[in-house]
Parts: sequence; structure tokens; C-alpha cells
Amino acid sequence: MHRDKKPKILCVDDEKPNLTLLKRILEPEGYEFQGAGDGETALALAAEGPPDLILLDVMMPGITGYEILKRLRGSEKTRLIPVVMITALSETGDRIKALE
Repeated sequence: MHRDKKPKILCVDDEKPNLTLLKRILEPEGYEFQGAGDGETALALAAEGPPDLILLDVMMPGITGYEILKRLRGSEKTRLIPVVMITALSETGDRIKALE
């Protein structure tokens, strides 16, 4: 199947420099970058035009990455979007929580 559009990756991080870095990495590789600096924006973007992949920061003010993931999985429209959790947390318990 021929695909005319670039695969879209939604990157969610409250730190603007991190979003800038991800954009600079992904766009030259042929991906459409979509950035969200908070959970509500991320959920709205995911529902409005589901991306092919979501890179999701765990530690954010307001809605955490865990809560965003829970809401994504609870929606019929977004539940099957692959999500990669990005975190500076190194504890095994934090990793297990993301997998659950």
C-alpha cells in the first residue's frame, strides 16, 4: 500500500527544549512532528487526528503521562495508538506502572 503522507509522531513533553530536540531529530527522518506541552492538548490532538505513534513524557505538571496513557487506552478512538513512555525515572516500579 502506497502512503502519500508522512507517519505522524505526537510528542508530549512540558519542557519546550525537549520538544524542539525531538522535532529536529524526527523531521529530517521523514516524520511529521506534532508537539504538545500538556496533557489536555495531547489528548485533543490524539483524538482529532490519531498519530501513528506517541512519545509521552511521564513527569508533567497537571495530568501526568500515566494519566494521559490511561485516558488514551480508555477511548475507542485512541486505544490502539502505540505509545512510548519517556522518563528520567529509573526505578523499576515506575517502569512497571507505565506497563500496567
